[in-house]
Amino acid sequence: MGGVLQGIRVLDLTRVLAGPFCTLQLADMGAEVIKIERPQFGDDTHFFGPFKNGASGYFIMLNRGKKGITLDFKKPQAVEIFKEMVKQADVVVENFKPGVMDKLGIGYAELKKINPRIIYAAISGFGQYGPYWERPGYDILAQAMGGLMSITGFPDNPPTRVGSSVGDLSAGMYGALAIMMALFSRERTGKGQLVDVALMDSIFSFCETNVVRYTMGGVTPGRVGSRHPLSAPFDIYQAKDGYVVIAVANESLMAKLFNLMDRPELHKDPRFETDAKRSEHDQELKAVIEAWLADYTVEQAVAAMLAQGVPSSPVFTIPQVCNDPHLAAREMLVEIEHPVAGKVLIPGNPMKLSETPAAVSGTAPTLGQHNREVLASLLGYDADRVTKLERNGII
Repeated sequence: MGGVLQGIRVLDLTRVLAGPFCTLQLADMGAEVIKIERPQFGDDTHFFGPFKNGASGYFIMLNRGKKGITLDFKKPQAVEIFKEMVKQADVVVENFKPGVMDKLGIGYAELKKINPRIIYAAISGFGQYGPYWERPGYDILAQAMGGLMSITGFPDNPPTRVGSSVGDLSAGMYGALAIMMALFSRERTGKGQLVDVALMDSIFSFCETNVVRYTMGGVTPGRVGSRHPLSAPFDIYQAKDGYVVIAVANESLMAKLFNLMDRPELHKDPRFETDAKRSEHDQELKAVIEAWLADYTVEQAVAAMLAQGVPSSPVFTIPQVCNDPHLAAREMLVEIEHPVAGKVLIPGNPMKLSETPAAVSGTAPTLGQHNREVLASLLGYDADRVTKLERNGII
């Protein structure tokens, strides 16, 4: 079965993380994604580790299933080649600083004249308009200005960046979703449109209830560590050989946990009789729970709580989750064959469609690997013409 986006052609001018993560979703779902890179250098992530046989694992992970060509947009002929490709494309995705594509003569205003059906997705730090539109866009800046860092970490410590680049990744996800919506709209109207996704916006939307706690409740949310700001016990707890998560948010579950601890009387303790009071006395409750957990391994504690219907889990390390049988069953760690690195394991796609499943078997292209194939199939260039372009540094 072909992917749901089979027949859709995407011109991918993105680099590093947010943009490539966006176009990765489209490639996994069957789109023909043509990644366009700078000759000789390519995407910056070719130089990001880890490396295997000199090939970047970072680049391979984010660019599987894409075709790769090179164009030097500083040369007018490369710009003209790109415009010819746009005539036969459905989507253009870029994550340059706003204004760069316009200076090159290939911004949305110009491309929609060439192809009114084109969907042009621009992913940037702060969007295409607004007071901050000209600022450089990096994940850590978006986490800081989007509000997420202010609520991440422990009360006595400085604001903390989330351990993965959620600003980039959330913008990439929103970008892919918005492109899908724009494609759906085009089916109805026949018209393309501009998609504008910002890292700061994406992070802000991920702050969820913390926003309405301020706008509706007048509260300034702060850092509370790993616990839930409103419920308890809803945190990470120390067991004999590691850490467990316990997530209790109602009285029925609390009763089950206290019974399992052989301490049912605690539910009548004024400090612990309601969720609000337990949250107020969270550290006292945590001490009681961890005294009980001291006699249990993580595996024993989690098994005992799950058997009673109390939500609980271990805290997996990256090696543990990579070897977890559940994620293996869901094909979330997949093996691909790269022409330089050989066999590598990379994250799979979490979107599971029954009729048009994601395909994550394709590898990432080497720099300019598909120059001849793409220019021949899309624009009808013969081998001599492509060789001349290579010789002149156009591609």
